[in-house]
Amino acid sequence: MPVWGGGNKCGACGRTVYHAEEVQCDGRSFHRCCFLCMVCRKNLDSTTVAIHDEEIYCKSCYGKKYGPKGYGYGQGAGTLNMDRGERLGIKPERPTTNPNTSKFAQKYGGAEKCSRCGDSVYAAEKIIGAGKPWHKNCFRCAKCGKSLESTTLTEKEGEIYCKGCYAKNFGPKGFGYGQGAGALVHAQ
Repeated sequence: MPVWGGGNKCGACGRTVYHAEEVQCDGRSFHRCCFLCMVCRKNLDSTTVAIHDEEIYCKSCYGKKYGPKGYGYGQGAGTLNMDRGERLGIKPERPTTNPNTSKFAQKYGGAEKCSRCGDSVYAAEKIIGAGKPWHKNCFRCAKCGKSLESTTLTEKEGEIYCKGCYAKNFGPKGFGYGQGAGALVHAQ
């Protein structure tokens, strides 16, 4: 006698997902109606989904929550915006300890140090990427010097890279990777 029902459990609601309504993402199954951004609740598809741990986001909310923050990101030219995403359920991250130990800095807030050049980074020029402060001009690929954004950033061992340089230097090696069709590779 056949067993009726069954199937995978939805990654959002935990109920059974039947084949006709199944969307798969990152090895998990979802109902079509449950495949929504965790913050803004917009419907997602394979081109708009961004995954962090076990949570799914649209690319916009993912960038606001985990991407670089600071002057020049997210609003366009000439606009100021103090919205930190509280209305979307995003809690602002505030540093609990300041590495600057002077009494003035402890009382009035001293500048953090840039991860690339080591100079002070002030609020107007500060970008947070890979969990560290950067000057806008220092927020570049460590290999090629290309300017980075939240969508082009990859991090390895405290250094930031563009996706191309990261793939060439740390990605899979061998025939068919990193060179393109018909390219000659010169051994050094």
